[in-house]
Amino acid sequence: MDLQLSGQTALITGSTAGIGFAVATGLAREGVTIVLNGRDQTRLTGARDRLLAAVPGAEVRTVAADVTTAAGGRRLLDAEPDVDILINNVAISDFATFAEVADEEWLRYFETNVLSSIRLSRHHLPRMLARGTGRMIFVSADSAVTGDADMLPYAMTKSALLTVARGLAELTRGTAVTVNSVLAGPVATEGAIDFIAKAAAEQGRSAAEVEAAYFAEYRPTSLLRRPATPEELASQVVYLSSPLAVSTNGAAVRAEGGTIRTIG
Repeated sequence: MDLQLSGQTALITGSTAGIGFAVATGLAREGVTIVLNGRDQTRLTGARDRLLAAVPGAEVRTVAADVTTAAGGRRLLDAEPDVDILINNVAISDFATFAEVADEEWLRYFETNVLSSIRLSRHHLPRMLARGTGRMIFVSADSAVTGDADMLPYAMTKSALLTVARGLAELTRGTAVTVNSVLAGPVATEGAIDFIAKAAAEQGRSAAEVEAAYFAEYRPTSLLRRPATPEELASQVVYLSSPLAVSTNGAAVRAEGGTIRTIG
């Protein structure tokens, strides 16, 4: 299927690995010029090389900027002031005991996972609206709607992204601009694989046993019963980035392996 994306430019935050890199690769395969973003230029250069190996001839630019700070966000916007597609992907996550999470940690989660996306969206949405076309996608998570007591700061920020995305979508009336969220479930990113391997070593179990125990305890409603690959999640994001998805706007699109047990 031709997704009609050739010639467009996409900025993906947090795109040196994991979901962000998979999205960048998927978009590059559709002829999109890619702007990779991360904090470390060495990692960005490595990501660019890996993307070009996967998609020879792709147009790839890199911007080293820490978008979790106002200065870093401005640096990125100065370098890439106009894009057709903005993928707000950068995020942090970890298990956390609610009573032990200090104010500073709550603020760190909010600034990283939410405010970074707001800063970029505040710049790019008016430009998209002026052109009458564009795509903005927020990478959220199933815990945004199910809650997750063991990762509450993370879940809080992912819920906030749904509110921001829906509110921004209301501003797109009468245009071909869309703003959507994607609800991810567990994804086999490099970090997740390393976490499982470490837990397996500490517990004297296999990685498969640790993974099965995780789904039994933390994601018992999952229908997929395994982590999605970054590429599987990225395929949903790539489609939503395309002109073919113009009728999907203001939506929280599920790609969470069936963990959310509601119809609507």
